[in-house]
Amino acid sequence: MKPEETIDFHIRWAWYKIARMYNDEAAKYGSTMAVGYVLLSIDFENGTPSTKLGPQMGMEPRSLTRILKSMEKKGVIYKKADKNDKRMVYIHLTELGKEKREIAKQTVLKFNNIIYEKIPHAKLNVFFEVMKKVNQILDEKY
Repeated sequence: MKPEETIDFHIRWAWYKIARMYNDEAAKYGSTMAVGYVLLSIDFENGTPSTKLGPQMGMEPRSLTRILKSMEKKGVIYKKADKNDKRMVYIHLTELGKEKREIAKQTVLKFNNIIYEKIPHAKLNVFFEVMKKVNQILDEKY
């Protein structure tokens, strides 16, 4: 079987190019795609519990902890303990974090708009349907 005849080849190939594009764009702002993804995953108004970020993003806790420490050091996030449960820590965006989040959001929207312009909506709907099913199969299997 040739690699290009497998499903995972095309997913990896596309993701590699998307990740490279996002990392190249993030580098212009002294950041990375992973940081942008974290910024987009934090609830803008209320913050997000640190324990929910990893599963929400499909990221390992060790990797997320390293990224969060770096982000806190750069002043884009801050941590705040829950008033009722001091064990629960919420991650919030600083003003700088909100600015960086907007840059990340615009980058994602720009990419999405390019795809929407080049691929008919009906085909994209099929793509979304297929990817949702692939994820369901993986959830059931693994």
